[in-house]
Amino acid sequence: MKKHPPTRHGENPGTESIRRRQPRPDRGADWNMLDVGLAVNQRFSTWPDAGKLMRGPRPYPEFVIEDAAAIDTDLGVLKTGKEADVILLERAVPGNRALLASKRYRSETLRLFHRSAAYTEGRSVRRSRDARALEKGSGFGRSVEAAGWAASEWTCLRQCFEAGVPVPYPVQLDGTEVLMEFIGDPEHPGIAAPRLQQLHPAPDRLEGYWRQLLRAMEAMARLGYAHGDLSPYNVLGAGDRLVIIDLPQMVDLAGNSGAMELLKRDCANMCHWFTAHGHDADPEELFSTMAAAAR
Repeated sequence: MKKHPPTRHGENPGTESIRRRQPRPDRGADWNMLDVGLAVNQRFSTWPDAGKLMRGPRPYPEFVIEDAAAIDTDLGVLKTGKEADVILLERAVPGNRALLASKRYRSETLRLFHRSAAYTEGRSVRRSRDARALEKGSGFGRSVEAAGWAASEWTCLRQCFEAGVPVPYPVQLDGTEVLMEFIGDPEHPGIAAPRLQQLHPAPDRLEGYWRQLLRAMEAMARLGYAHGDLSPYNVLGAGDRLVIIDLPQMVDLAGNSGAMELLKRDCANMCHWFTAHGHDADPEELFSTMAAAAR
């Protein structure tokens, strides 16, 4: 993970900084949001500006705050990547607060996915101006690219969530920012759930994870998709719950000529981790099961 410069408070904005939140104004019953000066890491909620299609599926979970007077506060960096950063964000009104994960795709400094064409084959760009900008690699083209990845992740999150795949609930799309459910560690409140790569689960929990993985991959295959980059780094273990993340590169199993190879790689990555932790898993058998589910 790349290092970040100290913040204006002199602390590194990583996971540990989540525990050291900045003091906020007293939020009594008569507190007026409009009278509060916003800090550099705060903004008014972007929820009111989101259209219906840019909000998550109904019914909204209890943690979704719809109040237009809510304040969004960045609490620290959860994850950095080549194409986006994930920020822990608090959305709050007096007497109510929720933690969200804000995934922000880069535009001007966007570093494209390695072999991104392998993932984007079969996708189309509606406007010819945008297509030309993408071909040229201009600053505007990079902005289009970033918005395209954000929109792709948003669409995949919604479809997967509605199909019962264990993914974070998609809260809102705003340009190059995807707001989604924060997946915390139930055993350590306020801390992000660890990736499978960090875990050494007991046999009964490992077996539960395997069953959940099978159901999740089958559900995606029935939708006609493969994750495309599935690995222990893109799967969270939230107690007994398994959650799949990082979906912008999901590939169409029918429209992408390389999709089956990416699905085979997904199967190999996951089977390798499960086998290394004591659960016998055959990647060829898993691939055959998923390929059959996709038909």
